[in-house]
Amino acid sequence: MGQERKPDARRDDRADATYRGGLVTPPLPKPRFTLTDTSGAPFDFWRETEGYVTLLFFGYARCPDQCPLHMANIAMSLKRMPASLGDQVKLIFVTTDPARDNPKVLRAWLNQFDKRFIGVTGSEAAIEAAQKAAGVPPASKTVRGVEDYAVGHANFVFAYTKDNLAHVIYPGGVTQQDWAHDLPKLLNESWSSR
Repeated sequence: MGQERKPDARRDDRADATYRGGLVTPPLPKPRFTLTDTSGAPFDFWRETEGYVTLLFFGYARCPDQCPLHMANIAMSLKRMPASLGDQVKLIFVTTDPARDNPKVLRAWLNQFDKRFIGVTGSEAAIEAAQKAAGVPPASKTVRGVEDYAVGHANFVFAYTKDNLAHVIYPGGVTQQDWAHDLPKLLNESWSSR
């Protein structure tokens, strides 16, 4: 027997549009913070991402696993989208290792994935404040040797839609196919009636 449809057609359409990331209820507001981009210019996160689907990730260039995996999967998905859609998405990568991720290192690392990705940095205090504003626990260092350390950081991508709210977050393990499925939906979603 078929599934009964609810009387609210809009609600039915949304129910069919499942996401591969985790739905967040209530949605998380886009944080306000200003850091510095890889060209050395101030980057006002709120202002610079207004009107875009914005993917926000806190990580570092020397990360051995999750950071490059997230960046590669998102980059490949964006490259397969029509440019008119892909250009409506901004990925902001906030380094959690400002001592080693200077602007030149950060830019070169991000360029391996997609030259459109925006890298931002700042003082450790400014980055910690940005993490707190986003609702992420501050990153921590684990020393492995002289000047060698790993950085423990949150491993999920916030997806802020054009209403400046994150309705969906993407943990580690989200595949390129998942991003290819969800990005067009995020671009066309209207959350105002939820």
